[in-house]
Amino acid sequence: MALQEKPRVLVSDKLSETAVQIFRDRGIDVDFQPDLGKDKDALYEAIHQYDGLAIRSATKVNEKLLDNAERLKVIGRAGIGVDNVEIPAASRKGIIVMNTPFGNSITTAEHAISLMLACARQIPAANESTHAGKWEKSKFMGVEITNKVLGLVGCGNIGAIVADRAIGLKMRVLAYDPFLSEERAKELGVEKCELDDVLGRADFITLHVPKTDKTSMMINADAISKMKKGVRIINCARGGLVDEQALADALNSGYVAGAAFDVFEVEPAEASPLFNLPNVVCTPHLGASTSEAQENVAIQVAEQMSDYLLKGAVSNAINMPSITAEEAPRLTPFVKLAGYLGAFVGQVTDSPIQKVEIVYDGAVANMNTKALTSAALAGLIRPQVADVNMVSAPIMVKERGIQVSETKQDKSGIYDSYMKLNIITADSQRSVAGTVFSDGKPRFIQIKGINMDADVGRHMLYTTNHDEPGIIGTLGVAMGEAGANIANFHLGRDKAGGDAIALLYLDVPPNDAVLNSLMETGKFQQVKPLEFEID
Repeated sequence: MALQEKPRVLVSDKLSETAVQIFRDRGIDVDFQPDLGKDKDALYEAIHQYDGLAIRSATKVNEKLLDNAERLKVIGRAGIGVDNVEIPAASRKGIIVMNTPFGNSITTAEHAISLMLACARQIPAANESTHAGKWEKSKFMGVEITNKVLGLVGCGNIGAIVADRAIGLKMRVLAYDPFLSEERAKELGVEKCELDDVLGRADFITLHVPKTDKTSMMINADAISKMKKGVRIINCARGGLVDEQALADALNSGYVAGAAFDVFEVEPAEASPLFNLPNVVCTPHLGASTSEAQENVAIQVAEQMSDYLLKGAVSNAINMPSITAEEAPRLTPFVKLAGYLGAFVGQVTDSPIQKVEIVYDGAVANMNTKALTSAALAGLIRPQVADVNMVSAPIMVKERGIQVSETKQDKSGIYDSYMKLNIITADSQRSVAGTVFSDGKPRFIQIKGINMDADVGRHMLYTTNHDEPGIIGTLGVAMGEAGANIANFHLGRDKAGGDAIALLYLDVPPNDAVLNSLMETGKFQQVKPLEFEID
């Protein structure tokens, strides 16, 4: 038996030797070329050899590069920002994109606090003046931050750390975040407010949100007009959250007393309306620039990528539900089941699918159902789109206008866990259900509302018919004449003389001739060959 090839990872940006060694220690073949990301042509020629790509910000992952990434399964960004990765293109290719959202948190939060203090006391300008031999004590009148109101726009991981540090500096903290609960706000010691309330009450405003369609230019002329006169604004989050020209106008008029920016609309920032204005502190995107943070995110991305390539665990993925290393072994059989259920319905359904309803019953309802739904959708559309997986399937389903819904319910039958797929088309509705037995093997337990207990086989034949004598004989004769050996079979019906189904397990796939001959007997409503990927 041939040994399984080691996963190969390319590190195309500067990553610490500790992180590179993690790949090696985990049994991954790592190629450390920290300058390759700057040479897009060389990177394009090399990328087809690798299962994983570890990057920072220098490597640009675009659709053209991904077109040549035949083996690529995962892209790991050492850091939080993924602006240099075309995520929709990666998702369509079925490539997981991971980042490390927590490795930079403390460093970025500390930088925000540092900029706030520097802005409050005009430290950069005073430093420059003093170095020039001037002694301008009266020129650089600052303000205390004690008892001042800090307004957080965004109170996620970084925002929460900023709040903690600010409270330690005796500031009062207001927070606007649509996802912040009252319980979490109380735990942090902040006052949860609406955005306009934060803007109107804060002495200092600091931004800690991602850049999205909703947050782009959220601090514009209208928002600034709602702020207190003399406010100071800090941005260590993302360029483009603030209209820099509108802020410059407000600074020049004296309405805004100061600003401190680490990020800009265009980076590298060679020009900005904020440059060279009095009491504006600017740094070149240094939020993550500490030795501790750089080491942390490098180690974290190496561990995350290794866990995925070796165990199937998914952490901090931008485009796929997370699967922890602990839950992966328990979840894997149900991922297979979900894929089989989707594949079954996808192969027997000819009409365009309008809606997918997935029922999770019993213990499986408490598992990572987002991952299971992704697996089911991948199986469902694979007969029409061969190159699809759990990453790309939800996007492809959405592009086709298919509605997807999940229902979770307590144990309602004889099985501790089961999954059921209901598929609705313009002219029909189909359903299939399955479970995982104690041996870890997925099984079909209901098809078309008819109960049965059936294994999943590599080559199968599914038929539907009116319950009547002679069906088994007809199937046996047809397979015999075609030279297709029947390894096993299962039958089921809803009632005597009612609807009936059959599942045949074959050594080889049935050919078109045998399928046509069965339909020509007039005894079957449907005759469908089934193929399943069996480990």
